[in-house]
Amino acid sequence: MKVTFLGTGTSAGIPVLTCSCPVCCSRDPRDRRLRCSVMVEWPDTVLVIDAGPDFRHQMLRAAPSTLDAVLFTHEHKDHIAGLDDIRPYNFLQGKKIDVYASPRVEAALRREYHYIFSDDGYPGIPEINLCRIGLEEFDVKGHTVMPVQVYHHQLPVLGFRLGPFAYITDANRIEESELEKLKGLDVLVLNALRRTPHLSHFSLQEALQMAGRIGAKTTFFTHISHQMGLHAEVSAELPPNMELAYDGLKLEWIGEKFFIRHPTTAMPCE
Repeated sequence: MKVTFLGTGTSAGIPVLTCSCPVCCSRDPRDRRLRCSVMVEWPDTVLVIDAGPDFRHQMLRAAPSTLDAVLFTHEHKDHIAGLDDIRPYNFLQGKKIDVYASPRVEAALRREYHYIFSDDGYPGIPEINLCRIGLEEFDVKGHTVMPVQVYHHQLPVLGFRLGPFAYITDANRIEESELEKLKGLDVLVLNALRRTPHLSHFSLQEALQMAGRIGAKTTFFTHISHQMGLHAEVSAELPPNMELAYDGLKLEWIGEKFFIRHPTTAMPCE
């Protein structure tokens, strides 16, 4: 299994439009963050968790040859706005793409992409198999996915566990019963918006505490805003088994061993 961080930024991305703060002006490519998404690959399957407004750009630079499935965590625009860009994969593969969504997300997709679900059969629209999911395990081409219920203030959001890896974004609360699903992880990916408290996201300190409770071998923080600070400075403060993720970072499992692939230079946004 391989995991690629396609985007690690919050809803505004970094640099933020109109902002001239040190993070938005940083020359360190690790400080340039597209909207939050990851790609998970096996030899026979490629899936993406969330397809936001940067989805086309992210897939161009990651360059997977196929796409089998899209899993949505929740219905906010920075997580669903790129669904229309699956069309080239429809054309290339000659098949529909499986899309996994909770009933709330399904309702949002039907509103935002009404033409996908129309009966008029307009040519060239995205072609999907919409698969409704809840909190039970489901299968993506032979690979087991376990949903994990978290809360984004009062909004239910799904995290996903895939074997030794779990991905949680846009959360500030995880119930004890759901924490049980996260035992024994090699890698946890968890949102950490900024240093100061926020209504609906873990702050860095809250994310550190939650990561400590979960106890994964390695934790990466994502969904990072420019208010967090410079990647290099924040990274220097973190415990040895916890890191800020950045766009282009790759994780790989070979047999039972887990490797972190830090590119020589992070993937630029232009």
